[in-house]
Amino acid sequence: MLLVKQELLAALAGTLESFSPGAAAKAAFESPKVAAHGDFASTAAMQLAKPLQRKPRELAEDIRAALLATPAFSQWVESIEIAGPGFLNIRLKPAAKQQVVREVLEAGEAFGRKPANDQRVLVEFVSANPTGPLHVGHGRQAALGDAICNLLATQGAPVWREFYYNDAGVQIQTLAQSTQLRARGIKPGDAGWPEQAYNGEYIADIAEDFKARKTVRSDDREYTASGDIEDLDSIREFAVAYLRREQDLDLKAFKVAFDHYYLESSLYTSGRVEATVQRLVDAGKTYELDDALWLRSTDYGDDKDRVMRKRDGTYTYFVPDVAYHIAKWERGFKKVVNIQGTDHHGTIARVRAGLQAAGVGIPEGYPDYVLHTMVRVMRGGVEVKISKRAGSYVTLRDLIEWTSTDAVRFFLLSRKPDTEYVFDIDLALAQNNDNPVYYVQYAHARICSVLAAWGGDVAGLSAVDLSALQSPAAQSLLLMLARYPDMLTAAAADFAPHDVTFYLRELAASYHSYYDAERILVEDEAVKSARLALVAATAQVLHNGLAILGVSAPRKM
Repeated sequence: MLLVKQELLAALAGTLESFSPGAAAKAAFESPKVAAHGDFASTAAMQLAKPLQRKPRELAEDIRAALLATPAFSQWVESIEIAGPGFLNIRLKPAAKQQVVREVLEAGEAFGRKPANDQRVLVEFVSANPTGPLHVGHGRQAALGDAICNLLATQGAPVWREFYYNDAGVQIQTLAQSTQLRARGIKPGDAGWPEQAYNGEYIADIAEDFKARKTVRSDDREYTASGDIEDLDSIREFAVAYLRREQDLDLKAFKVAFDHYYLESSLYTSGRVEATVQRLVDAGKTYELDDALWLRSTDYGDDKDRVMRKRDGTYTYFVPDVAYHIAKWERGFKKVVNIQGTDHHGTIARVRAGLQAAGVGIPEGYPDYVLHTMVRVMRGGVEVKISKRAGSYVTLRDLIEWTSTDAVRFFLLSRKPDTEYVFDIDLALAQNNDNPVYYVQYAHARICSVLAAWGGDVAGLSAVDLSALQSPAAQSLLLMLARYPDMLTAAAADFAPHDVTFYLRELAASYHSYYDAERILVEDEAVKSARLALVAATAQVLHNGLAILGVSAPRKM
């Protein structure tokens, strides 16, 4: 129905232009709030009435008559009704709705995707410090980031996935010291164990492997331990490499891969941090007060000026962030999206202020941010708060092992990022319609079972006569399929993969209703072929939507 919609929009634009030069830009379709009112709606008559000094309903009558005279509306539109002050409610012919089946089957995995463009997009997500295992909050961020990348790719954007991590500073020093203590036989609770040390059992594992002089490899580094427990530098390097490997394993199990890892330390060793600070000083956007260097961030909408360099000469954490984003801009990424926890909300204004103050041509509102809340985990009606391995929180690996990668990804994407989410382990394991991922995957498997029972060539279904798809259940399913491309476009624009989960649940429900309403493998060959084509197209769209979420589409369940 994409081609049908495009033809109708072109006809609407041409008609509006004939009524008022320049009015073609107002050509647009809306979805009626009540499905019974039609398939498309237009408010063009109400928009043009005032400049044309016409009554909206009278103008709507004239527009209606002109539209019905066009070849596109004559071919595809059953009726145009005028409602209220001048709404044009457009009802399509069944043949128009049936076209979507052919479009899906011919496009396959490309259905709903737009042609490639040259707007390079960088999405930075997870970016966990290499000081411990990934927790369920990192899991939510990984699912969000990967799905948003997939959504942006459907709109033709070349997408770059980046992981930024803090490989320097106090936390890394604490990691090294904690590992050294465990290597010496000192454990949490013993005298001499610091309050700020990391308590998880993973620290003991790192210490044992360090003493055994093991070699660890991760996506971005390899390191062999010296085995000398007095060598704190070697412990630090080994511990970071060890935990980077652990994070890599978790992310691979979660089907997430990155194009690049960006080290915070490189911002200092390359001189980018110092250069950024000097740029801000030279621009007159800083001042000295109380032995500290301040950024005039209130000039850019921040609620107060921010300290850049503290009395001890070290920089506050947003300064390397500004340097990092200048690097992103200079690398050619004019569109940048950061996926971060809601605890980073306060950094948005100061990072953007620093980028504006730097005067390097970065536009206001750069970068985009998607903030997410943490995740609570329930099991047996009781909240699960800690993991023995991590010592203080549930890890992503725990969640995957307790359920599945598919369940974790679908569940963590099923709500808006900034809303609280409770992950119910028992629900994720349930094999019934209450489990949303099971419900969607079962619809796909159910269709595959029908197609297998038929045993024919699915590729040939794109050419069959679809005129038998006239029933209300079939028409409803056709309209659901037709919604997919616009849903993708809106979800990508809003960074909203939860919209994909909502759509897939609706599509699955529409299919289940259709399956209950009509037998597919009937005796009549023409009817059977049309119905098989419809369900095959439905399976394809379910597969495509699940792929965007990083969830499998099983053929059997």
